[in-house]
Amino acid sequence: MSTFVLVPGACLGAWAWEAVAADLAARGHRAVPLTLAGLAERAGADGPEPELLTHIAEIEAAIDAEYAEDAEPVVLVAHSYGIFPALAAADRLPSRVSRVVFVDCPIPEDGESALDQLFQADPVRHAEVGEHGLSVGPIAELLASGMLAGVPEAEAARYERLATTHPRLTLSQPVPLTGAWRVLPTTGVFCLGNGLSIELARALHATGAPRFAKLAEPGVTFFELPTGHHPMLSMPAELTDVLVRAAAGEGRGLHD
Repeated sequence: MSTFVLVPGACLGAWAWEAVAADLAARGHRAVPLTLAGLAERAGADGPEPELLTHIAEIEAAIDAEYAEDAEPVVLVAHSYGIFPALAAADRLPSRVSRVVFVDCPIPEDGESALDQLFQADPVRHAEVGEHGLSVGPIAELLASGMLAGVPEAEAARYERLATTHPRLTLSQPVPLTGAWRVLPTTGVFCLGNGLSIELARALHATGAPRFAKLAEPGVTFFELPTGHHPMLSMPAELTDVLVRAAAGEGRGLHD
């Protein structure tokens, strides 16, 4: 049995992982889906606007709690924005994490923000998000893009109902990383409908940039899913299978 700590992406909460968590439990694993401060049922709560360090601390606490329960490292799964606080938590607690699974997300570097990584090519959107936080946006546009491609109508309606504006500071503040996380095995899950793929990872690694060196290291595996950016909503059973296989060290190498 593995314990999976599931970190949601921008605008999402634990609700987005419900189907995956249920499938993992049915297969004998423990799933711990998180809702981070300022999101989903915690949106609009009294108190100061949550910062990136708040989200990092919450993920650290979840890892610590699960480790204290059975003294086994957890599989830390992060979707999209979630990789920024999740990787920082793994960087601080590498002995308590057995593998980091990147679900359709970038590789942050120390001092980068999610805002710069995700919106640097769109200065207008960058400024808008930096001032107000990330709004959900019109559902029709999301369905037509790679964001919600493949999501069934009922799940898209649930997304429209439950997704919330993402707190500004968690996106704009730089992520603190020492590099300790780089000793950990990792798995990348690429959603082809959103433009990420193993082929793209090979091309990035071929640039020789230090940030992409880990992609070809032992213990690093990859999967591809034929769907958009939210596989937990569009292909939960297939994503569950990928997570279980990733926890066992399965998947393709960069040049397989």
